[in-house]
Amino acid sequence: MNIIAKPLNFLREVKAELGKVAWSTRQELLASTIVVIVVTVILGFFIGIIDLILSKLLTLLFK
Repeated sequence: MNIIAKPLNFLREVKAELGKVAWSTRQELLASTIVVIVVTVILGFFIGIIDLILSKLLTLLFK
């Protein structure tokens, strides 16, 4: 194979492999995105509350 045939072969193989991928539907993608956002917000609040509690406890402990 020469210098031009190798990249063209690679691109053909990439196209063939991408055709085999099971792509998510718009509904599945939207639902997954909402789940990720909700879980991120919940964990953010949880970590924030734990941080606040530990900060208050350490302030009282070392004061």
